[in-house]
Amino acid sequence: MRLFIAINFNKVTRARLLALRNELQSQSKRGRFSALENLHLTLVFLGECDAKQADAAKTAMDAAVFAPFYVSIERVGRFRRDGGDIWWAGIRADKSLLDLQSSLTEMLAESGFSTEKRKYSPHITLGREVVTDAEPWQIEAFGETVQRIELMKSERINGKLTYTKIFECGC
Repeated sequence: MRLFIAINFNKVTRARLLALRNELQSQSKRGRFSALENLHLTLVFLGECDAKQADAAKTAMDAAVFAPFYVSIERVGRFRRDGGDIWWAGIRADKSLLDLQSSLTEMLAESGFSTEKRKYSPHITLGREVVTDAEPWQIEAFGETVQRIELMKSERINGKLTYTKIFECGC
């Protein structure tokens, strides 16, 4: 199963993210845009995992100690790619968020996971393979307080990308 550890948002935050996605989509010639229920902040991407690795991920999540912290969404940006860009809503790189992500990555590496080596860039993907004349823009910041993290399974069900929570823990 394909797994990742994420922060999922409440309905109010998702609605605001959806409005950003819709604004981007209306200015785009083409792209694959994230579904409302798939708007999340990935902390660590794990990839294909067996049941033993899933259990190790749950153990690492349980061991990650964190106090509630606020996630602030502040801008819309992109990662340039041939064939269309990845557009995202950018998160302020808050110390609490970065410490949580780093702690999870270290514990997972100790359990044998091969984790991302590049610097963590907290963002929420709004669309992939997007072709648009739009430029990145600042937004009025919004967000929410994070009190839990979730282990998510990613799969295609009837051709639709679906994320399912299989474990959660909180502070």
